[in-house]
Formats: sequence, structure tokens, C-alpha cells
Amino acid sequence: MCIACTHTIHRAQHNFGWNKDFAPAVVAKPGETIHFECMDSSGGQLGRDATLDTLRDLDFGKINPVSGPVYVEGAKPGDALKVTLRKFIPSGIGWTANIPGFGLLADQFKDPALHVWSYDANSMVPALFGPGGRVPLKPFAGTIGVAPAEPGTHSVVPPRRVGGNMDIRDLTAGVTLYLPVEVEGALFSIGDTHAAQGDGEVCGTAIESQMNVEATIELVKDARLQTPRFTTTEPVTRHLDGMGYEVTTGIGPDLMTGARESVMRMIDLLTVEHGLNPVDAYMLCSVCGDLRISEIVDMPNWVVSFYFPRIVFS
Repeated sequence: MCIACTHTIHRAQHNFGWNKDFAPAVVAKPGETIHFECMDSSGGQLGRDATLDTLRDLDFGKINPVSGPVYVEGAKPGDALKVTLRKFIPSGIGWTANIPGFGLLADQFKDPALHVWSYDANSMVPALFGPGGRVPLKPFAGTIGVAPAEPGTHSVVPPRRVGGNMDIRDLTAGVTLYLPVEVEGALFSIGDTHAAQGDGEVCGTAIESQMNVEATIELVKDARLQTPRFTTTEPVTRHLDGMGYEVTTGIGPDLMTGARESVMRMIDLLTVEHGLNPVDAYMLCSVCGDLRISEIVDMPNWVVSFYFPRIVFS
């Protein structure tokens, strides 16, 4: 329990979308710290004993629940919420899946696949994956945002100008996130917690893991913010950098094609060098490899690179 927290939002206080008319779970004053009991992106459907049959039976109407919303007193359209992520309290259990029809290479990986992770929630030492793989962990919130001004309920799946399912792996403890307010009270929610993810989340899932989160919510009046921004206070890849990287590229006139090709070439490399099944290599790329635009000015061809941390197999 958070001693310094003013409010607790319990796991049952969640929604599966964004709506400016949702009743608030809590009314908070600016500057208060809130303890959020968050769910994983499956809404608890995929747990320690999950199997491929569990994955096949997944109810997509219950994915990506977000805990909240928090009505922030004094928040008006044009303001910004200043959200300081104080602490993540992990559960020690997570999962990564290839879900048919979802992910960067959905046309190539059409069958379901599932890896259930177990990790030490206290020490957060790297989690085991297959023969010899050890993935460094860094908890963060995949979905975090406020209600949009447009009426009705909006899907929680795509990110929006007010935040949402951004899957930015750097939204970790110590980071301050600024969100544009579009409705009175802002109606802040958070969920979709992850134990680790690579930039791009290429197979569509990270190490999806239930966690609790402590966050302080402040108000910046008349900020006129157009989209979210955030501030980090320390290096963001130190947990991965120690042994360097293997890097593959995709080069051509289309960034999406380049992204796909760079990931495909990394999958090929991992299967040859480490004996991984291709779909396992794909899921591993999603939880710890980074897609980067290396060059976007030398027309007509751009360069997309995929960085895989060597420390995973060190």
C-alpha cells in the first residue's frame, strides 16, 4: 500500500474505452498521488496457467482495460495534466503472444503462439526465454491518457492525440508525462502495464504483466498542448546497452516496408545464430528489440534499422 497516496483506484474500477461521459472512479485535487491497481492487456484472461487454447478463446471485448477515470478538479480544455510516474509494483507473471491478424508481420505469422513469463517481482532480474535467452526488464504503462472531446465511446486500441495506447516503453518510473486536456476534469486512466518492450512492439504484444502504479497528477493551466510529451531524467536504454547490439536494416522508398524487412532479417539472424523457432524470435524481437528510423533525408530511399541487444544471449 502506498503510504503517501491520497486515493486508491481498485482493479474493478476500469473501462474498455474512452468516453467523456464515464463516471469518475475518483475525484482528485491537483498534486495528489494515486495508487492504481492496473490489469494486464488481456484483462486477466491470460495468467500463469494460460495455454494456446486460452489464447484462441480470448475475448477481444475485454482487452486493454484502463483503471479510472480520475476527475481532476479544475482541469479545463486547453490545460495539460502533468503526470509523474512514481512507482511500478510488478506481479511477477506476464505473457507474450502472436495473435493471428495482429502485428507487423501478421501475413507471415498466421498461427497463434504464446510464451508465459515468470520473473522475480522484487529483484527484477532478467527473465528467461527459451534456451539461453535472458530479457532485461523495465516496467512501464502501455496505455495512459485522458478522455477525448468527441462524444461516445472510443476504442482503447489506437493511440490518440490525448494519449491512450501509445506503448512508449520509456514511460517508466521517474518520467513526467504531459497530456492535453480536452474535457472538464480530464478523466485520466492508465493500464496495459508491461514488464519489458522493444520500441515498435513488432509482434503486437510486449511482456504483458499486471502491475500496480503510483502516480502524482498535477495541472498546468492553459498549456495548449497539441499532443503528449514527456521528460526522462536518466538514460533510457542502460538496462540493454551493456553488450552492444546486432543490427539489421531495411532500405527503400517505403518506411513500412523497410520496417518489415529489418525485422524479418533479424528473425532470420536469431534463428540461425541461436536456434530459435521463427515465431519465438519474432516475439523476442517484440519484447526487447528496437525499430529506428536511421535516415529519412536521402531520397528516394530511407533506412530503417532493427537493434537487438546482445546482452539477451550473453
